[in-house]
Amino acid sequence: MIRTRKWYSTVVLIAISSSVLHAQEHKLAPEKLAQIEAAVSKFMATSHAPGVAVAVVENGEYEWGAGFGFADLENNVPASEHTLFRLGSISKPLTAVGALQLWERGKIDLDAPVHQYCPAFPQKQQPITTREVMGHLGGIRHYKQDPDDLEGGNTKHFDNPIQAGLDFFKNDPLVADPGTHFHYSTQGYTLVGCVMEGASGTTYLDFMRQNVLAPSGMEHTQADNRLAIVPFRTRFYQKTDSGTVENAEFLDSSYKIPGGGWISSAEDMARFEVAILNDKLIKRSTRDLMWTPLKPSDGSKDTYGLGWGVGDENGIRVVGHSGGQQGTSTDFQIVPEQRAGVVVLTNMDGLDPEKLATQILQILLGL
Repeated sequence: MIRTRKWYSTVVLIAISSSVLHAQEHKLAPEKLAQIEAAVSKFMATSHAPGVAVAVVENGEYEWGAGFGFADLENNVPASEHTLFRLGSISKPLTAVGALQLWERGKIDLDAPVHQYCPAFPQKQQPITTREVMGHLGGIRHYKQDPDDLEGGNTKHFDNPIQAGLDFFKNDPLVADPGTHFHYSTQGYTLVGCVMEGASGTTYLDFMRQNVLAPSGMEHTQADNRLAIVPFRTRFYQKTDSGTVENAEFLDSSYKIPGGGWISSAEDMARFEVAILNDKLIKRSTRDLMWTPLKPSDGSKDTYGLGWGVGDENGIRVVGHSGGQQGTSTDFQIVPEQRAGVVVLTNMDGLDPEKLATQILQILLGL
């Protein structure tokens, strides 16, 4: 059956209505809730996102979460705050928190060469530090730009994600001298994962489960294993140039878990925000370090700290990250001084959820 846009719009409206009824019992003021639901509806109508999940934090507490639209169009499965979406690059703040826990414990010297902890990464002409890699100043390349290269759309599954990820780029030359200028690199976060393994004496995945996910109450967050049966995991979609919604290109992200390979729910990510705001994972001073932009030696302005973007909204400091890969577009933001936060997860690539997240944040703050 050919699914027209009219059919698609009708079923999305039905799913919005049904999913909201099953949303977490909310503490939000009714007028804020109405504004947020209107903003989400407008976003879905203009973007044609099949499914969206949103969660908000107020006063350092998880206040409300809900799903809109569909997690699975073929089987008419509504999205909810429990639906697991690919996080994309908002995996990086999770990894950064884990690395800084090891720094707090004296296990990692952020300014020591990465080779000290990750001997599998060859020494370069100039030493690279963990601080530089976490702030995208290490000179590590991002994905290859050759259209014939399948690195960004890897389909092979790896049981040893850190070693497999390193093999993609470890022998390549640096794109810049370490510390000189910002060069965004998801590959660099695999190197951070290797540093964490060397410093902790355990696997990256086990360390993250025990030290970041469990203390945050993120019970369903996990690596995106495409071979496993994962309850509540969404299907992944993309939109053609003509506007047709179709299944996204296949991706196995087992080679880049630290920088873009986790799946999570809006509810779990809100719990991560709560844990950060209430100093359950790292000390307040460490948090401030994490949210302080680095200074490239070329003098360019940098708005990136250690695994987190740092900006402002009407003069108010906002930290967070966005993400995008096959079948997902994500964003989450925290306003530390207001102890507020928002999470927006979608199951379609090529969208701009940052605008929606910012709009919801403005509603929460009364801006």
